[in-house]
Amino acid sequence: MCLAIPGKVIKIDDDNATIDYDGIKKQAKITLVSPNIGDYVLVHAGFAIEILKKDRKDDTI
Repeated sequence: MCLAIPGKVIKIDDDNATIDYDGIKKQAKITLVSPNIGDYVLVHAGFAIEILKKDRKDDTI
């Protein structure tokens, strides 16, 4: 079982993104997915592993 945490992409720089976790900002690799700024992603072990659909983001946050 893995623990993935949802966050909002606020900045993209090559294959890294700044993710906002309700006010806490951290870096994550985005080599596995192709998010846009404003998308919500699930992050596990420093990698964005899934882009959340807009109608499902509130189910996990």
